[in-house]
Amino acid sequence: MLTNAKLLKGFVIRTTDGEIGAVDQLYFDDETWAIRYFTVETGSWLAGRQVLVSPISIVHTDWQAKRLDVALTKKQVENSPNIDTHRPVSRQDEATYLGYYGYPYYWGFYPAGLADPTANFDNEVLAEKIRRKSTDSHLRSTEAVTGYHIEAKDGEVGHVQGFVIDDENWAVRYMEVATRNWWPGKKVLVSPAWIQRVSWTDSKVYIRLSREAIQSGPEYVESMPITREYEHLLYRHYDQAPYWIHEAESAVSCR
Repeated sequence: MLTNAKLLKGFVIRTTDGEIGAVDQLYFDDETWAIRYFTVETGSWLAGRQVLVSPISIVHTDWQAKRLDVALTKKQVENSPNIDTHRPVSRQDEATYLGYYGYPYYWGFYPAGLADPTANFDNEVLAEKIRRKSTDSHLRSTEAVTGYHIEAKDGEVGHVQGFVIDDENWAVRYMEVATRNWWPGKKVLVSPAWIQRVSWTDSKVYIRLSREAIQSGPEYVESMPITREYEHLLYRHYDQAPYWIHEAESAVSCR
């Protein structure tokens, strides 16, 4: 299901033996746009310590109860590596975290399915992709990137107002772009695949689309569900190949 990431803020995290806190921020990989971690406010339980929870551990998302059920125990979370979420989370931090929980190093992949022992996943392919990766951190929080200016091919077009995520693959599918600086009330969606580059120092996202194309694009209404029909309309408008075709091809090549 596709949903706005802001709706996950405050979701309760429930382990196999009780609740541990609530979701604060989402960290995504700026290369693959996969959701890698939730930061969880533990309140008085761990004296205000923030902990990281990977989507790999999620076994059920209850949208009505606003709760994520995870295949972890409270003791596992309590004894997990103490990672300072107020500074960049390094690859070394991640390696320590993933090693503690026994998760695969899934840099370059979406987390969905990696915790399934029956999944047919080529570990040699995974290891080779990891060797080619930089040791630098590529994690960004959705909260920090919100507000970045959007630069089209022919000028500024608005700013990042939010993110639309896929809770099946735990991927960022779209950036929500508010164009009210140019056209009153207009919101549109932009796929990460259409981004040319992101300037983290200038807080700008450069996309390979014109302002006119965005202006005439299908409007995004947050209160309405994002259907596959709407996505087809979106991709046809921008004359782009849908992500589900690319991912299906990638899944075949990894087997």
